[in-house]
Amino acid sequence: MIFNKSEESVTQSAKNIKLLLLDVDGVLTDGRLYFSSNGEESKAFNSLDGHGIKMLESTGIQIGIITGRRSPLVEKRARDLGIQLLYQGREDKLAVLDEIIAMTRLEAKEIAYAGDDFPDLPVLNRVGLGFSVANGHEDVKSAVDAITSHAGGDGAVREITDFLLQSQGQYDAFLQ
Repeated sequence: MIFNKSEESVTQSAKNIKLLLLDVDGVLTDGRLYFSSNGEESKAFNSLDGHGIKMLESTGIQIGIITGRRSPLVEKRARDLGIQLLYQGREDKLAVLDEIIAMTRLEAKEIAYAGDDFPDLPVLNRVGLGFSVANGHEDVKSAVDAITSHAGGDGAVREITDFLLQSQGQYDAFLQ
């Protein structure tokens, strides 16, 4: 992970995180959009990311998804991973963040977000901890607290979940 702020300050912020919000295209996937000749969409999700999400959830940290696109594949993936906070077709991601804060009664500093492009910037600038992925847009990467060494769809989310687990002293329990 590459830190734009001191590793110590990012780790300190990570100790307070109670909710991790994720973008889909470019974070949970490689950002490519695949369509068959009859218009069916396909997406590839990384199993390492999925396991990291399940580990994080088992410690009480919630996971949520905010995406500007709508996809039954994302709904299925969220359901398979037990993610209940799923917001699709929502281009104003900051408005979604406000809804989530009101519903969960969390403070922005207790929320982390991972995004890769301009629609993610308002949320990244508001939450307590912002992540981007190695293949994120350069302007987004310069605006976040930390950048994963892995690309979106290639274990970036797992890198984030492992970092949060380590920062909160929960990681070693999974090695037992």
